[in-house]
Amino acid sequence: MRFLAVIGALVLGRLAALGRLMRFAGETLSHLVRPPFYGREIGFALLNVGYFSLPVVGLTALFTGGALALQIYAGGARFSAEAVVPQIVAIGMVRELGPVLVGLMIAARVTSSIAAEIATMKVTEQIDALVTLSTNPMKYLTMPRVLAGTLVMPVLVGIGDVIGIFGGYLVATRSLGFNGATYLRNTVDFLEPLDIMSSLTKGAVFGFIATLMGCYYGMRSDRGAMGVGRATKGSVVAAAVVILAANFVLTEAFFSA
Repeated sequence: MRFLAVIGALVLGRLAALGRLMRFAGETLSHLVRPPFYGREIGFALLNVGYFSLPVVGLTALFTGGALALQIYAGGARFSAEAVVPQIVAIGMVRELGPVLVGLMIAARVTSSIAAEIATMKVTEQIDALVTLSTNPMKYLTMPRVLAGTLVMPVLVGIGDVIGIFGGYLVATRSLGFNGATYLRNTVDFLEPLDIMSSLTKGAVFGFIATLMGCYYGMRSDRGAMGVGRATKGSVVAAAVVILAANFVLTEAFFSA
């Protein structure tokens, strides 16, 4: 019975944590449509999440696209199907690898940064100071970051898709003997509007998840340096897991037929 009690307590604790997260997400969404809006904070968040993430997103997508082209060519050579490289690189980057890798890179770079920043503000009592000044911390800290992540992530995903396909193009034309014009034509002809729509939708959802997790764990951080460290680590792990789970759900919703 003690073993069952431990399992029950663990399950109840996880459900309670999920409930707190859902309440936090609901409160965040309510602030997205209610004034006041802090334009300066939103602008800084857009720069942090979007512009400053371009180098890591671009490099990740470029090398992933090149490696994907090599792997598909090597696998296709076993069945004399090397010609499918442009089509598979395009659909692989746009449907799956582009959104997921960009989401995970944002989780590693942005989620951890947000969690550490807000947790440090909590430890140093800056959040208490905001409350003293009649400023809602959710409105001032959480809403701008979540809004920026949701808006800018589709742009980052689109850029990552293009750079990833370009990486496959470089490898295919420089190393594998493909004709450049034919490669690009096959890529464009094979992609459908649904592929692009699913990629951008995933980007918006992943951006919301990544920034929400950073804010949630930062707001719930314990006091002290260890609390900041745990909040940062927990936010990245939670964001990565939820992004992968959301990717499965969205893929099922778009392509189950």
